[in-house]
Amino acid sequence: MPDFSTLILFAAAALILTATPGPDMLLIASRSISQGRAAGFLTYAGIALGTYCHALTAAFGLSQLFLTIPVAYEAVRWTGCCYLLYLAYKTIRSEGTAFAPASTLKRLSGRRIFFAGLATNLLNPKMALFVMALFPQFVNTESGSMVGQMLVLATILNVIGFVVNGTVILVGSQIRSRLSSVCRFPKLPQYMLATVFTGLACRLALQTRN
Repeated sequence: MPDFSTLILFAAAALILTATPGPDMLLIASRSISQGRAAGFLTYAGIALGTYCHALTAAFGLSQLFLTIPVAYEAVRWTGCCYLLYLAYKTIRSEGTAFAPASTLKRLSGRRIFFAGLATNLLNPKMALFVMALFPQFVNTESGSMVGQMLVLATILNVIGFVVNGTVILVGSQIRSRLSSVCRFPKLPQYMLATVFTGLACRLALQTRN
């Protein structure tokens, strides 16, 4: 278990990182606006589980594959791009409108929304490298299990992320309720969400390991 001062320092770093707008926050906000508060929290839950997965792979050294075998990094990166483009396509092709009571978007199962958030996080190799670079700086081999310390750090990151992104979700759901009464283009949130998926795919395609 890392000492208290180390945890405080990591929490401060985590707060700065999670409060900085990035792909995860953009995806969560878009889900909240287009599909409501529950979809936003489910998306964050999937992303949070992905953080635990990355922490475990870093603890076991599996993330070193991306450094030693470039093709592994590229395979994950392009798989992620294709998956995000698929989500964009499915969003655009969905029947109904985002604000209609019988909307197809509204009928999306919680499982699908959750796993979309999880897969988006897991298929971003940059996240794996980020965790591998940051977490070891706050781990002491003399303070107990490496895996246990990594999970503690991931929990701190997720709790802070929940507070920050929870605020984003609540704001997004308020925007959704306002749009539902005044929006003349009821499918606008669908196009917004599809644009986010496409933008994330392009961002992932342009990533490098450096």
